[in-house]
Amino acid sequence: MTQGAGQGPEAERTATLRDFRVPAYVHETAPYVRNIHPGDVVPPADEAYPEGYTPTQRDLPVINRGDTVQVPVEPATAPAAPAPQPAPGPGPLYVVGDVHGYLDELVAALREQGLIDASGQWCAGTTRLWFLGDFTDRGPDGIGVIDLVMRLSAEAAAAGGYCKALMGNHELLLLGAKRFGDTPVNSGAGTATFQAAWLLNGGQKTDMDRLQDHHLQWMARLDAVEEVDGYLLLHSDTTAYLDYGDSIEAVNDTVRETLTRNDADEVWDLFRKFTKRFSFRDEGGADAVRSLLDTYGGARVVHGHSPIPYLLGEVGSEDGEENSGPVVEGPHIYADGLAIAMDGGVTMAGKLLVQQLPLDN
Repeated sequence: MTQGAGQGPEAERTATLRDFRVPAYVHETAPYVRNIHPGDVVPPADEAYPEGYTPTQRDLPVINRGDTVQVPVEPATAPAAPAPQPAPGPGPLYVVGDVHGYLDELVAALREQGLIDASGQWCAGTTRLWFLGDFTDRGPDGIGVIDLVMRLSAEAAAAGGYCKALMGNHELLLLGAKRFGDTPVNSGAGTATFQAAWLLNGGQKTDMDRLQDHHLQWMARLDAVEEVDGYLLLHSDTTAYLDYGDSIEAVNDTVRETLTRNDADEVWDLFRKFTKRFSFRDEGGADAVRSLLDTYGGARVVHGHSPIPYLLGEVGSEDGEENSGPVVEGPHIYADGLAIAMDGGVTMAGKLLVQQLPLDN
């Protein structure tokens, strides 16, 4: 399907109180997807002697010196100390794409990679695991996903590894819906609310009902950007991160400070920018990736957010057969090999990706 300028999943969409409609392209792609999801609907612009025994003269035999053979004896030497063991290096690195509430699929994928055992406990020792964001919405158990990631974080740390997570746009959306609800925000194209945008983007009432303070605190403290082993980890395939600082530390601090101020309009603008996508896909995409790498470091970007089937222009068949969904076998490498996409499209009957890095071309 050819998209005109300002249309399609690249274009920004707004949930407004005046015009609360699902865009036309959503209707057109709806037969292909498990949920409405051609991308997000976005708003705009670590033996001895016994004790006390002493030999006496009576105990010892009388031996004349001439009765003995003199044999030189080397002085006893202390046993050699064990060679020092080198400190273990970091374990292997894994990344996880968008989960969107699909807890069963996540557990299966982590078990397949040997990161958790049959009872769901961390069994990967010093392995390092990064989630790229978007834990909730669209799927059936977003809070269950967050609970699992939080538990694995503690178990991995106790084993000498780690399990960490990045901030996705859906964490911002859920935080906004909980904090601000139907409070109007200035979207730049009319009045919008977080509640309306959350519902339009797959918000689940069961997630909101089970959302507790420790979930909110955990989400609000997530980093937005990290660099590990030469991989720049982001949630969204956008250059909008550059608007929030010229270093990884600056971006993460700015995002946390914005959430701490609790201003609805500021959080909306943060959500809007983190919802942008496809910056690395088309002409000039490799240069866009380089602008992030030059600023924040790393040799490649790894992101989620934009489903691989849409980056590839693939969709399922119209008859809705279960085996007709988009075929995703693994991450998608593009933008002159500089970008690695990790959203396998689990919300579209695609695949929830858990991938070890490095990844060859």
